[in-house]
Parts: sequence; C-alpha cells; structure tokens
Amino acid sequence: MSRALFTSGPLDASLALPAVDMATSIGAFETPAPVFTASGCAAAGKELDQFFDITAIGGIVTKSVMLNARSGRATPRMAETPSGMLNSIGLQGPGIDAFIEHDLAWLRQRGARTVVSIAGGSVEEYGKLASKLRSVEGISAIEVNISCPNVEDRGQVFACDPNAASNVIQAVRRNADTRTPIIAKLSPDVTDIVTIAQAVERAGADALAVINTTLGMVVDLETMRPALGGITGGLSGPAIRPIAVRCVWQIHQALPNLPILGMGGIRNGEDALQFILAGASAVSVGTVTFHDPSAPLRVQQELETALARRGFTTLRDAIGYAHRGPDLPEIDEDHE
Repeated sequence: MSRALFTSGPLDASLALPAVDMATSIGAFETPAPVFTASGCAAAGKELDQFFDITAIGGIVTKSVMLNARSGRATPRMAETPSGMLNSIGLQGPGIDAFIEHDLAWLRQRGARTVVSIAGGSVEEYGKLASKLRSVEGISAIEVNISCPNVEDRGQVFACDPNAASNVIQAVRRNADTRTPIIAKLSPDVTDIVTIAQAVERAGADALAVINTTLGMVVDLETMRPALGGITGGLSGPAIRPIAVRCVWQIHQALPNLPILGMGGIRNGEDALQFILAGASAVSVGTVTFHDPSAPLRVQQELETALARRGFTTLRDAIGYAHRGPDLPEIDEDHE
C-alpha cells in the first residue's frame, strides 16, 4: 500500500484518489471486478441491464434454477420489515432446460460473466443439474444453493447438516466440468457455520457464498394471521449485515485460503468494504436493487473509492485485513 491506511481528520474530496486494482478471484474464476448481483434479486440480469452495463461488474449470479419448472409458493410472497424484507418466492423458475435455452444464451450473447445458481430437493437432482451444465459454454462458476429442504430427510435443509451439505457438493463436483469452480452457498441458520464450511470444502467446494437469507416471520395485525402465504420467509437487507459479516469473519479465520463471496445487506461501498476486510474476496448486492436498480455498479465504484481512501492500491491487499495482528480475541460463541 502506498500511504497511511487510516486518516485522523476529514478527507478532502477535492484530492484525486489513485486508481485501485479491483481484480479478484473466486477459485479459478478470475474477474476484473469484485461486485456481483445476488441470486434471486435480478433474475438473469436482463432487467438490470437497462440501468447499467452488467458487463462492468464482476458478474451476474442467476436466480437459483431447479431441474423442472416451478411455480413457487403461495401469495403474498413479500413483506417489508425494519431494515429489511422477507421473501417467500419459493424458487419459482422455468427449469434448467428453458433456462439454458433462453436466459443463459442471452447472458452469453451479452458477454456477462455468469455464475449459475442451482437448487434441488435431493442429492440426485443437484447431480443432474450439474450434468446438464457440464457442456454448456459461458459459465464462470456454479453456485450451489444448499439452503433448500431435503425431501429425502424430513425437510431438513441441506446447509444445516455437514453430511447432507457434503453429499450435495460431492454430487455436483462429480458431474460438473472439472474446470468450473463450485461455490457452496451457506445458511446462517446453524449453530456452527465453520463446521459446515469445512465439510463442503472437503467435499470439493472451491469457494463459499456467505450468507443466504435467515428465516423470519411477520404477523399481519389486521388479519391476525401470518403475512406471508408460506408462513415463513427469508430475511434479507441491512438487518442481517452484522450476522453476515460475523459469518465471513469466522470462516475466513478458520479457512483463510478458501475464497468467500460475501453478501447480506450491502447498500454502499463502505458496507462492501466491511465484508472484504472480514475476509471476503468479492461481494454480492441484492435487496438494495429493488429500490436502486443501478446499485451493483454504484457499490463497486464506491468500494474502489473506500479502498483508495484507506491507502489500498489493490483489492486483494484488503481481503481479510481486519484479521491482522496476534492479539485479536476469539469470538465468544456463548455470547457471555
């Protein structure tokens, strides 16, 4: 780094800041930019492309696609909460074949870097999805959304059990192109997220996506019934950012060489910088796009400014920087 990291006084906005090398990598996937969309918040990117050039960010993470077309959960499907929102969409989508024919073909023609997110109800389904993507061009990485109920195990979410999570990643790794990085998307709704991270790394995950939404619920005081048709939903937005940063920190502390795509309530460049300093190699921007569709590119530009103001000349220098020093205490899991 070229100068002092932290300034004690106000920054002079008139001073020209040096350019920062924003290149990063997620396993073998090298990208010139570190900000991605978050799965489920931008479909396949076509809607956002009218607001900014989607090839200017790190890439598009598609909405999780399943083997067959799916209509999703009952309505209402969304509810606002303080500093966040609940969604209960239920992985509505066209199925993998239509996705490849239409969405993936458009992304390839557009020249966007593409991370295909897949989801399934069984280990076999994940394997079949990976197999269908094996010979398809234009895929930079596969995100494996293991925060789905396992229909073979009484609805237990794959990401909440190390063995189940490991079995899914092994199936995807066996059936996917060996050159395609596998990103395991983890749930925060676990006692020890590091144990899950270690299990999926041993199973062949090249990187992690941290975190998915956390389970929540709202009661409508007019009807005095659950506000969502599906009863519960995934909580996203700024309300979950401290949880997400904590998860990234803990995983990077335990597995410093495993790349992390950090996400959860990022609204601006300084939010994104928290994730990078905690150990993320890149970040995803999601919920904020509902009221600011250009947010992914804006956050990327703001992140570069935030890095430059702190003296970083490359994004890679900032990854995990908050872990420096021998005197940092362990996080107290007992909250005492």
